Amino acid sequence: MITMSGWLSAKLGRRNYFAASIVVFTIASVLCGLSTNVWELVFFRVLQGIGGGGLLTTAQSILIQTFPKEDIGIANAIFGLGVIIGPSIGPTLGGYITDNLSWNWVFYINIPFGIAATVLTYLYIKEPVEKILAGRMDWLALIMLIVGIGGLQIILEKGEEKDWFDSSFITIMTTAAVLCLIGFIWRQLTVSQPILDLRLLRRRRFAVGTLFNFILGFGLFASVFLIPVFCQTILGFTASQTGLLLMPGSIMTGFMMPIVGGLLKKNAISPIWYAAAGFLLFFGFSYGLSNITPDAGPDYFFWPLIIRGIGMGLIFIPLTTVTLADLSPVEIPQGSALSNTIRQLGGTFGTAIMTTYISTRSVLHISRLTDNLSIYNPISAERIRQYTGLFLSKGDALAAATAKAYRLLQGGAIKQAMVMTYADSFLIIGGFFLVCIPLLLLFIGKKIEAPAHAEMVME
Repeated sequence: MITMSGWLSAKLGRRNYFAASIVVFTIASVLCGLSTNVWELVFFRVLQGIGGGGLLTTAQSILIQTFPKEDIGIANAIFGLGVIIGPSIGPTLGGYITDNLSWNWVFYINIPFGIAATVLTYLYIKEPVEKILAGRMDWLALIMLIVGIGGLQIILEKGEEKDWFDSSFITIMTTAAVLCLIGFIWRQLTVSQPILDLRLLRRRRFAVGTLFNFILGFGLFASVFLIPVFCQTILGFTASQTGLLLMPGSIMTGFMMPIVGGLLKKNAISPIWYAAAGFLLFFGFSYGLSNITPDAGPDYFFWPLIIRGIGMGLIFIPLTTVTLADLSPVEIPQGSALSNTIRQLGGTFGTAIMTTYISTRSVLHISRLTDNLSIYNPISAERIRQYTGLFLSKGDALAAATAKAYRLLQGGAIKQAMVMTYADSFLIIGGFFLVCIPLLLLFIGKKIEAPAHAEMVME
């Protein structure tokens, strides 16, 4: 839907498409809350994606065409506040609702906001003066994109479970994904009106910026995925506790947005250095969490997440500025759509790859740790003796107490192995950002200025 948003805005009218997206998203939210099984929920979540996919890019277009060039940095920063406030409140509010009401109300809460947004859209949003002609939708290219990207995600998520290419399903999916992606790239480079203008990647600065959008999506989505799962499954946090844990870092990002926007407006320091500082801080956040232990509490996460929040604030706006700096106003919509798509792909692949990595790495750590659980190992033998004595004191028979002692010791080893696995995952994400900092030098060239209609690429 992100790739189609430009075409649909031109075809239906920007205001109509924006309002229709809100309505579809709101109705789909209601249907998600009414779901009676997981497959209904999956289907209605797809409908949510159809409605929500075009909102971000269309909202940015409205923003850029409303504010003058000199105020775009500040406008993007204020827009970023809204983008950040939602995710910062969402986990906390969602956790509270889940713990005290039911999961259904996590979806129902969208209803009043959807109604208000639809009304305000028709009251205040106008059609742009410059009309963009909508050609015919390249449905073949869109189908190839869906099969190619969907196939890759399925391969990454299910490959380990299906034993990779020993499975005919994975083999067929890989073949289909590769052929469709090659076909999609070829078609986008040869047709006159592509749905994603890949020819923009000939511009060095835009190509490098798009690569960094992929990296940013990979790191951000992967870290956002890992922290709640780790806290709730390994450390035993509730949904509410996890939400409160994430809030300070998100608030810090929102706090940084207008500061960075104001600094960029002064044009005293190149945006590249802000982005480099943000990447370095993101490495610091990941490295801090790579030393985590099974006894970590909420306080352990506070400063790493604050550092992550500052880093995110330093990355978003500068990265967008340098990415779109060389594009003309006519090329901005396609450039924004391509950057958004690549960042979403980075997030999708980041989540899938880290899921697979956790599955494989945990097996390695569990194997190494449990190899030492033996009566021939003095330390483990003493621990088994202590646990057995504990269960004997509770009234268990010797055989039952011994069995429970072994299970308790094995459970502790498995938990420690999972902690080590997540620690490795955070370190990999941090290293991913660290090694990419030198690539920022590829942006060096002529002076970087904000484009006349630069759009902010954010989540």
